[in-house]
Amino acid sequence: MSADGATTRAPGEGGRLLSWAFRHLAGPAEGVRGAVQGGSAEAREAWKRDLAERKRFTREQRERKRAAREADRRR
Repeated sequence: MSADGATTRAPGEGGRLLSWAFRHLAGPAEGVRGAVQGGSAEAREAWKRDLAERKRFTREQRERKRAAREADRRR
């Protein structure tokens, strides 16, 4: 905030009218539905397979480290 209490904005940020118009008139972008996993069903399935594979790999790594620690304790 500046000394007189007004908020300072970056050049080109726009004012209240532009902010309101952007929030209320622009609407959601094209393809928002399922944007995190991908736009298509195939992309979502590929994402799920990849996630499952990463979890499996991580689980195997933890098991290997645990087995190595227990082997060191036995010595």
